[in-house]
Amino acid sequence: MKMLSVLLVIRNEEKQLDKCLRTIMFADEIIVVLDKSSDNSGKIAKKYTDKIFSGSWNIEGDRRNFGLDRCNGEWIFELDADERVSKKLQNEIIDIVKTSQFDWHAINVKNYLGDSVVKFGWGAYFGKSSYAGLFKRGMKIWGRQRVHPKITLTGRRGKSLENQLDHYYCKNISDLFKKLDSYSSARALDMKDNKSRETMIRNVRRIFSRFWKCYFLRKGYKEKDYGLIIAIVASLYPLVSYLKYKMDLND
Repeated sequence: MKMLSVLLVIRNEEKQLDKCLRTIMFADEIIVVLDKSSDNSGKIAKKYTDKIFSGSWNIEGDRRNFGLDRCNGEWIFELDADERVSKKLQNEIIDIVKTSQFDWHAINVKNYLGDSVVKFGWGAYFGKSSYAGLFKRGMKIWGRQRVHPKITLTGRRGKSLENQLDHYYCKNISDLFKKLDSYSSARALDMKDNKSRETMIRNVRRIFSRFWKCYFLRKGYKEKDYGLIIAIVASLYPLVSYLKYKMDLND
C-alpha cells in the first residue's frame, strides 16, 4: 500500500491544533513543523506524532519546503491548523492515494467566517476556493514570497476531489482585518526586497478593480454584509501594502 504523509506547518496554534490533528489520524505519517512557536503547540502535537521539527524561518516557502523534505510518504497531504478533514474527505484521499495514476490533485475548500459558510467573494489573497493539497513527493515546490508564495507544480494533474476541506478562516470581522494587517506587512517586505517600482496611482486603481472582482465577478454580493466586507478588505490590500513599503523606506 502507498504511504501517505500529512504535513502541518504552524506557529502558535494551540487553540485549534488539537481539533485539526484529530481529523488527520488516518495518515501513515504526520509531520509537524513548528515555526517560532512559543505556546503549547509542541505539547499538543506530541499526542499525535513524534515527528515534530522546530525552527525559525522568515520566509513561508522556506519553512514549507523544509517540511516537505521531511515527509517520507509517496503521497503528501498538506493543510493548515485552521482546517478540518471530514470523514468523507478522509476516505476520498485514501482512495486517491491507492488508485490515482496522476501526480497531484486540487482540493476544494469550504471557507468559514465565524460559524457561517461563505461561498462567494473570496480571492485577492483572502480565503481560497481550492488548492493543490494532495500530491506525490517532489511534485510541489513553494516560492520565496512572504505572503501566499507562488507554487511550482510538476507532473500530471488529476481530477479535483469531490469532498471539500473545512477552512475556519476567520473567527470574526476583526480577525479579517488582522489578516489584512499581517498580509500587507509581509507584502511590504517582499516589495522592499524586490525594490518595487509600484506607484500610488496604480495601487489606488487596484482598489476599484479588486473590489469589482471580489464583489461582482466572484459574486460576493450573494453573501450580503459578509461579501461586502470581504471585498473591501481585499481591495485595500494592495494600497495598504504599498503605503507600508513607502513609509518604511522613508523612515
